[in-house]
Amino acid sequence: MLSHTNRLFTFCCPLPLLDANGSPQITPPTTSFQTHAYSSSTTTSSLKLPSTFCFQLLYSIGSLHFPQKMSFFFGIVIGIACGIAVVVVFARLANLRSKSRCDLATTVAAFARMTVQDSRKILPPQFYPSWVVFSQQQKLTWLNSHLRKIWPYVDEAASELIRSNVEPILEQYRPVILSALKFSKLTLGTVAPQFTGVSILEGEAGEVSMELEMQWDGNPNIVLDIKTRVGVGLPVQVKNIGFTGVFRLIFKPMVEEFPCFGAVCYSLREKKNLDFKLKVVGGDITALPGISDAIEETILDAIEDSITWPVRKIVPIIPGDYSDLELKPVGTLEVKLVQARDLTNKDLIGKSDPYAVLFVRPIRDRMKTSKTINNELNPIWNEHFEFIVEDASTQHLTVRIFDDEGVQASELIGCAQVRLKDLEPGKVKDVWLKLVKDLDVQRDKKYRGEVRLELLYCPFGMESVFTNPFRPNLLTSLEKVLKADGTEADDIKKSHSLKKRDIIVRGVLSVTVISAENLPVVDLIGKADPYVELTMKKSNTKHRTRVVNNSLNPIWNQTFDFVVEDGLHDMLILDVWDHDTFGKDKIGRCIFTLTRVILEGEFRDNFPLEGAKSGSLNLHLKWSPQPIFRDT
Repeated sequence: MLSHTNRLFTFCCPLPLLDANGSPQITPPTTSFQTHAYSSSTTTSSLKLPSTFCFQLLYSIGSLHFPQKMSFFFGIVIGIACGIAVVVVFARLANLRSKSRCDLATTVAAFARMTVQDSRKILPPQFYPSWVVFSQQQKLTWLNSHLRKIWPYVDEAASELIRSNVEPILEQYRPVILSALKFSKLTLGTVAPQFTGVSILEGEAGEVSMELEMQWDGNPNIVLDIKTRVGVGLPVQVKNIGFTGVFRLIFKPMVEEFPCFGAVCYSLREKKNLDFKLKVVGGDITALPGISDAIEETILDAIEDSITWPVRKIVPIIPGDYSDLELKPVGTLEVKLVQARDLTNKDLIGKSDPYAVLFVRPIRDRMKTSKTINNELNPIWNEHFEFIVEDASTQHLTVRIFDDEGVQASELIGCAQVRLKDLEPGKVKDVWLKLVKDLDVQRDKKYRGEVRLELLYCPFGMESVFTNPFRPNLLTSLEKVLKADGTEADDIKKSHSLKKRDIIVRGVLSVTVISAENLPVVDLIGKADPYVELTMKKSNTKHRTRVVNNSLNPIWNQTFDFVVEDGLHDMLILDVWDHDTFGKDKIGRCIFTLTRVILEGEFRDNFPLEGAKSGSLNLHLKWSPQPIFRDT
């Protein structure tokens, strides 16, 4: 065995010979063949491995094969390290996977215990079907199944009902460019609508109210026969109708005779989505500019005025008088469009030319439009509008601000909304509303400016409880005596019937500028030298306080009187300035309408400065009325 070992060493690595002193001898290398022959001729008994040979072996390995040895050990170390890393990573992933499964199981268990109230806190209502979000909502699979079976009969009855109710309204809102607009064909198609939820509402005593959520992507065959002023007749098809909305049903009054209610009122409570396309049969409607938009507006107005809440249709079940169920006004909404600030600029050259459109019901003859303020991003309108309210609990006021583009279509700057149920009857509410791009889907968080409104809701029958500044008491002391005497009652009644525009609310406005607080530093050296300039907008009458030197909390206590000729349409503007030797710097301003002071007579309040980083004014206002008639 030792012979084989010697041959292996000699074959793999020829060793240098050592002399008697232990120094290596230089010998000619031998071939593998010679080495093998030599090794085979040597017997095991005659082979000796002295200590010098071991040293020679170690020396040869160390001097000639050190790199291979280090590579071998380095590979072993790297392999072990990589193996350990793989094991650690695998173990880590296994732990993470196990933890993820545990978390998922915990989440599933939490969802299983979750209530509807918990769901409302996690996601907004639009991400759920209505029957999931609202606990009182229920599925209507059974109703949809039966509706599909009886739809051919419902189609025929509903088509005739729509034709008889909608066609007169289409004629009422017919555009000026058309001479006729009526149905030539009307069927609702073969696809029945789907009711996705129903809820029972808590209504008044003696009635049952429910809401049905409906979705319809139908294939109706609706053709409008229109004629233009020039005598051209066009058959226009209404197609690709997509509708989602909520219908309200009211069963009222409750009676002791089967079916236990006298009539059914139905109305479109909420119109979530309505899409349709217009197409000229055998042609292209875009070839007639303006026709398509006019017909679309007419259709939307007809739907709004015929069936959209608070309008309601009454179907008598038991013969009787149900006139009390019809739509009736319940009050008026007085709106003063005061101003807007920081509006988005829609013009490339110059500034926007803003105007406002206000409405409670989006019907053309009930929408109010303000005047246009040219080249201004902080417009002041101070315009008054009045709206009829039919249902204060569900209606709201909508304001849309547009940029007037002249002959081109106006561009929307932003819109805002106020719910009428948030208004306290008989009390003026001064609000700043932030403008948004879309009232339904408020995903765009871009700042578009703000609009300021003064709102006063006046229910009918409460005139004696509070004072309406837009309908002032016109009775003088003499008239009150005559009224008590009864001799001039008819004349006094006629004076009450005068319109607001025929009345000037005249009086004296006393303004006391008490003090200012926390004004910003304006001067480079020192604080500020503030004073206040008071201006009545219509008459341009001006007053100013004295200058208080080097103060950020000045005290004036100065009173000024203004003779106001038209209090309902005038404004008080207070500008706070910093007095300098060679000029003045504006600190901020406050803008007031006279609505509140006319209503309350006298008040004191603290008003923040607009256009300033900080600061406010303490004011006391008093109104001495003197209403007169305008000569007409």
